[in-house]
Amino acid sequence: MTPTKGYAAQAATEPLAPFSFERRDLRPNDVQIEILYCGVCHSDLHTARNEWHGTTYPCVPGHEIVGRVTNVGEQVNKFKKGDLVGVGCLVDSCQKCDNCKQGLEQYCEEMPTQTYNSPDRIDQSVTKGGYSNNIIVSENFVLSVSDKLPLEGVAPLLCAGITTYSPMRHWKVGPGHKVAVLGLGGLGHMAVKLAVSFGAEVTMLSTSPSKEADAKRLGAHKFALTKDPEQLKGLANYFDFIIDTVSAEHNYNMYLNLLNTDGVMICVGAPPTPAQVPAFNLIFQRRSIAGSLIGGLPETQEMLDYCAEHGITSDVEVIAMKDINTAYERMLKGDVRYRFVIDMATL
Repeated sequence: MTPTKGYAAQAATEPLAPFSFERRDLRPNDVQIEILYCGVCHSDLHTARNEWHGTTYPCVPGHEIVGRVTNVGEQVNKFKKGDLVGVGCLVDSCQKCDNCKQGLEQYCEEMPTQTYNSPDRIDQSVTKGGYSNNIIVSENFVLSVSDKLPLEGVAPLLCAGITTYSPMRHWKVGPGHKVAVLGLGGLGHMAVKLAVSFGAEVTMLSTSPSKEADAKRLGAHKFALTKDPEQLKGLANYFDFIIDTVSAEHNYNMYLNLLNTDGVMICVGAPPTPAQVPAFNLIFQRRSIAGSLIGGLPETQEMLDYCAEHGITSDVEVIAMKDINTAYERMLKGDVRYRFVIDMATL
């Protein structure tokens, strides 16, 4: 067993606090990783506070992990000690269903094993995530990370990056397309950067006029204030795609009307209430509303390689581990541009 230090929530109403535990012994195909940086995702907060229900305590969040290999199992051949690597939202899957065989492990028909708060497929222990100084993961779920980019900016690519990269690749977003990004947060800022890099015309849709300067800095070609009916009227039937990153309740129909014929609204946010969409809002322009969940391991590696080649990282604020509870409160207020990342050297 490997002694491990981390931060954990002991109950839904308690702040995260120092927590010592043990990682399993290396299995033959395992990789042991010293964690250097771990991004802070909104889902970490939801899980720590049991807002999605089903949290097992103590809970060690964190699934945007970048680190260095310190040990490998006897059958590992993809990695060696000293390699820079990443771990995202998944650490295992059945690896035998049709989706897994296609590299779509995120859609594993037997449900993938998540990086934290998920039962291990072999010993049924509950997985513990990246708010810790080390992690042990099967080599099939470890990704190669380039040293071309600052590692703190790479960490959020393992969730925020792949969550927006995957649907745009699936729908083949590229030159000639008009793309709207709804919401400028951790996901939204990556959607802007990636859509621009793919050659699309990108418009930021936001309720906040203060976001316009940042949207333009990130590469957005246009900005529309969604509280202004005249601006929205001028965008009717305009977009080929809308990347909807909003996780709060909002009016889907208002945005569907901005789609051109055959336009697609791609939902990557997860609001707490169901969407209320009349069929006529889809039928008359053959519009679609769709969803997308992170990406499989091959696509996530593709995304990391693409970002390294094109110099794309997340905009981050690096924090000390002891400041995680303050970061959660700031995140709830939208006071982060655009992702908190924990420097695990501070643990």
